[in-house]
Amino acid sequence: MPGHRPTRIDALLAIGTFALVAAAVATHGGPPAQLAAGYLAAAGFGALPLLARHFPVPALAATAAGVVAYYMLDLAPVGLAAHTAAVLYVAADAGRVRAASVMAAALLAASIAARLAEGDDPSIVLGVDLGSQGALMAAVLALGDAVRSRRALRAELARQAAAAADERRAEAARQVEAERLRIAREVHDTLGHAVSVVTLQSAVAQEALADDAKDDALTALAAIRAAGGSAMSELRATLGTLRRDTGPRHPDPGIGDLPALVDGVRGGGLPVELHVKGDLRALPAVVGTTAYRVVQEALTNVLRHARATKAQVSVIAGSTLLSVDVLDDGRGPDPHGRHDEHGYGLRGMSERVTLLGGALEAGPADAGGFRVHAELPLPGGPR
Repeated sequence: MPGHRPTRIDALLAIGTFALVAAAVATHGGPPAQLAAGYLAAAGFGALPLLARHFPVPALAATAAGVVAYYMLDLAPVGLAAHTAAVLYVAADAGRVRAASVMAAALLAASIAARLAEGDDPSIVLGVDLGSQGALMAAVLALGDAVRSRRALRAELARQAAAAADERRAEAARQVEAERLRIAREVHDTLGHAVSVVTLQSAVAQEALADDAKDDALTALAAIRAAGGSAMSELRATLGTLRRDTGPRHPDPGIGDLPALVDGVRGGGLPVELHVKGDLRALPAVVGTTAYRVVQEALTNVLRHARATKAQVSVIAGSTLLSVDVLDDGRGPDPHGRHDEHGYGLRGMSERVTLLGGALEAGPADAGGFRVHAELPLPGGPR
């Protein structure tokens, strides 16, 4: 490309051009002035390939003018290719194939016309010199263009390889970020629910001890222990993923764990009804886990914020969708914006559901209270 510095090939071509023209001048001989003019012309033709890398069109024009002047001064005869091959190659390598081709054709036509006008044998001029000089100049142009194309191809391949490497790094970063968010959601869901249960049961135990209700206190403490044990089990599984443990891993909770989840909330004093309809055994594991987490987070928010007296959980498995509803009779979102509606809990639920192509709605219920509704597509259903 124009603007590149001269290469070692350019320097070798310059030296070769000078040596070829200078040798022809020395071999032809002549008066000292003519020899001096010939050597000066050889130096000029030798310098032009060095300029052609930066200024291909001016170098081509100077070459054409130099060839005309050379023969007008009747200096040592040498073929057109000797004067022009180096400049043609460098110009073609610099991306100026068309300009170089025009100059070569013009010089060749002028040379043939001049020789025929001088009376040279047409069979030699047209049958030998035209073909040989033209073929040589065309070969030089083709070689220069091929070298340029090959260099451009290498540069494009290097660019594509760099772009592919950047994309791989970006994809790895996206995967790391996605895994980080997944782990954050797991930890939030596990700890959030467990802490809510522990807080509620601690209050129950405290009141029971104050009233000397030993059985109620023991029940509350047992619920605290169960919630803490469940949370620790899930946290160990999550941390095992981070450590890349190869040992047995606690399976992710699913639809089958909903009764235990609801029992834990009931043990805290909040009546919860669980209604399940449809065949849940064939659900994909990821759908079951997502449904479990939606119910877990929704019940956690009921315990934390709703001041509800009861809640209802409905899970319905259809042919194309799994529907999850959690409804309570509490006060709903905090009018001053302190409700978790825009916090990590509902955001995490929405992210989980969206990743599976589903939809989640959370807001005040028509009959009062607060409702969380999620729809998860099943295999073969709409996405």
